Amino acid sequence: MGGSAGPVVGTDVGVGVAYDAVILAGGGARRLGGRDKPAMVVAGRTLLERVADAVPGACRLIVVGPARPLPGAVFTREDPPGGGPVPALRAGLAEVTAPWLALLAADLPFLTGAHVHGLLTAAQGRAGAVLLDAEGREQWLAGVWRTAVLREALAAYGGRSLHGLLAPLAPAGLALPGTPWFDCDTMDDLRQARQGAEMNVLAEWTALVCAELGVDPERVDRDLVLDLTKDVAHGVARPAAPLTAYLLGLAEGQGTAAPGAAARLAALARGFERREAEDTGEATAD
Repeated sequence: MGGSAGPVVGTDVGVGVAYDAVILAGGGARRLGGRDKPAMVVAGRTLLERVADAVPGACRLIVVGPARPLPGAVFTREDPPGGGPVPALRAGLAEVTAPWLALLAADLPFLTGAHVHGLLTAAQGRAGAVLLDAEGREQWLAGVWRTAVLREALAAYGGRSLHGLLAPLAPAGLALPGTPWFDCDTMDDLRQARQGAEMNVLAEWTALVCAELGVDPERVDRDLVLDLTKDVAHGVARPAAPLTAYLLGLAEGQGTAAPGAAARLAALARGFERREAEDTGEATAD
């Protein structure tokens, strides 16, 4: 488990400390077939942009990796390029001027500013703080550090492992809500991130629409409606899906929707698909 002194239950409360952000974005992404991982898109933003969005309070945004269109960022490269996280940290640290720094991987799609603020809060009085994953393991590329302490440790370190460098500094280990530690090492990870980000957007939009329309969000069975529209889009036609959801809502609002109406409509859509197949001679005989 390294040198952390046990998990700290984090909050969204940040502290008013000056920090720079160092994002490591120069790896080879071998498990992604050499693809440009920081440029992969999740919910309309590249992975690098999403991590940069999580550090809006950084005095300087320092990216170790190839130059990219990221306004306000300072780009630098490790020597040699692709030499690993420790050389990349050396290159990024050379650009840091703030007393604290956030050291982050470029592939953390669910990291937010609240998570970074939580890390800064937990790090006060310590050398730093790192996120813990669901199994309680330290995530060395998701943490904040005192710049002076990290510089001193790095100057005396001859290894190539971030664990070997950072664990002896005994950072606070921080468990935070969500999966801010989730990184995208494989295409399966990327697909999972895209699905998760889509659901986050959907939840936010649902809450906004409910507030705008004066609807109690507790009354909204999102999964039921999504399953219904999926069945209708597949069994009938895509334009029929939003129309069906609207008609169900209209019936609910008028108090005329029968119990289990959504399930009955889904079954109707699946029956419609079978009927269409029979009409075109595509159904197989029993």
